[in-house]
Amino acid sequence: MRVLGINAIFHDPAAALVVDGQVVAAAEEERFSRRKHGKRPVPFSAWELPELSAAWCLSNAGVDVDVDSLDAVAYSFDPGLCRDAADLGLADPWDWLRVDYARRAPQFLAAALPGLDPEKVRFVPHHVAHAASAGLAAPPAGDDTAVLVLDGRGEVASHLAGVYRDGELSPLYSQELPHSLGLLYEDLTRHLGFLHSSDEYKVMALASYGRPKHLGLLRELVRVTDSGGFQVDRIDWASLAKAAEPGAELTEDHADLAASVQARLEEVILDLARWLYDASGGASTLAMAGGVALNCVANARLAAEGPYRDIWVQPAAGDSGTALGAALHVAGTLGDRATPMSGADLGRGWSDEELEAELRRAALPYYRPDSIAAEAARVLADNGIVAWYQGRSEYGPRALGHRSLLAHPGDPATTARMNDVKGREQFRPIAPMVSGERFADIFDGVFPSRYMLFVHRVKPEWRDRIPAVTHVDGTARVQTVHTDTEPLVAELLAEFERLTGLPVVVNTSLNTAGRPMVDTPREAMELFGSAPVELLALGPFAVRRGALGGGR
Repeated sequence: MRVLGINAIFHDPAAALVVDGQVVAAAEEERFSRRKHGKRPVPFSAWELPELSAAWCLSNAGVDVDVDSLDAVAYSFDPGLCRDAADLGLADPWDWLRVDYARRAPQFLAAALPGLDPEKVRFVPHHVAHAASAGLAAPPAGDDTAVLVLDGRGEVASHLAGVYRDGELSPLYSQELPHSLGLLYEDLTRHLGFLHSSDEYKVMALASYGRPKHLGLLRELVRVTDSGGFQVDRIDWASLAKAAEPGAELTEDHADLAASVQARLEEVILDLARWLYDASGGASTLAMAGGVALNCVANARLAAEGPYRDIWVQPAAGDSGTALGAALHVAGTLGDRATPMSGADLGRGWSDEELEAELRRAALPYYRPDSIAAEAARVLADNGIVAWYQGRSEYGPRALGHRSLLAHPGDPATTARMNDVKGREQFRPIAPMVSGERFADIFDGVFPSRYMLFVHRVKPEWRDRIPAVTHVDGTARVQTVHTDTEPLVAELLAEFERLTGLPVVVNTSLNTAGRPMVDTPREAMELFGSAPVELLALGPFAVRRGALGGGR
């Protein structure tokens, strides 16, 4: 079966293509439109579809699929489940418009994808799509897989706890709105002067600088119920810290508030996961999705203190991942058995010939070293910054060695330098990639960590050796690199260690503040031309900063 998945209703519109149960392509619309998160999550934008990413999935996924050959289109929201926003306790007077647009999605999709029969469009409940993106895409567990979904909102809920048995989801509890851990964190994000539904990760980073001085109060206002859900009472944020203006300097009070909410979030997630473990009959594996699952600090605490043997988080845990999940869910209902995801590199890629043609078109002086990995390692060892552009782009918000900015972890000034290059707040950490073989020598925590979705403790003897990737609280958000899945990055790490004695490299996304990650070769060259980057590693080709000024 051939199923196209679509996420469009709130934010991070995306498309994914599943063929015979296997995800063959998935991409976020922002990578095509160059608009961060694709659109803002307001009712007036609900009609906007991921037209560009959907068209790419059908025409460039490496398989022979067109609109006529699709068996179904899976849309990750079911308007038939919706109720009036006021009845749900939501202050969203235009929510009816969002629901109306969703009802018309089959007709909108038929207009966007000429030749599509609107009858092929199937609505998938939002949290079922999230659940499928985790429970069906996770590595095989050998037994039942518990699944926990937490986000801002779906049709009428903000949470789903369930268990997958032989590919079938059995829901165990769903928390109805207005109670929502995702909306709680969004409210805090807005109060701290950041953009909600976008900058929540900044709040998580800020929390490391504060003390959870309001944790007692938050335990009263955010409570877990015996039924597997939770309740969130109204919080007077201004009584805890003055509202911050966008771009204003943040204070100790703001950091303390962030630390308090982060701590309570971690506690609630632990309680919900423990309830799910018991209700599922002791499933040893937990799969997670929803925007809250991108909170790698909470994930690490859950892994350390929770009852599960293994935890797997969908790398596109936010709403973009529901395109993939919806497609997997519908494929399952049509008789296909899902194949676990082999990696997050599901987006666009270019052949060596295409990359060289782009370099020639741009008239950039370039060369082809014997090993691009060794060439990049030499630049990194000299404390240069490398724009690393290899293979297919990542699906989800993390750069995982395909669209990355790389740097030396041993220079304490690297953190400020990288944040300056990217135009980011200086309190934000940068992350390391490390070879799987050396992980245990340097870090404590979840292993493997292929998708940068957990934080790890940096061992004390290494903190002064890799200061650039050691956060203020002694942690790092690690990506482990394995030769069987990422041989080129593994080669780079091995060569960098040979040159420096450090088996770790700084890895952050190939973009600047407020812009989506680089996706095309031209975008990579544009970033290289406008940022203080010493080397552009574009496939097997290299462009050096000092060589600019003439064509080849």
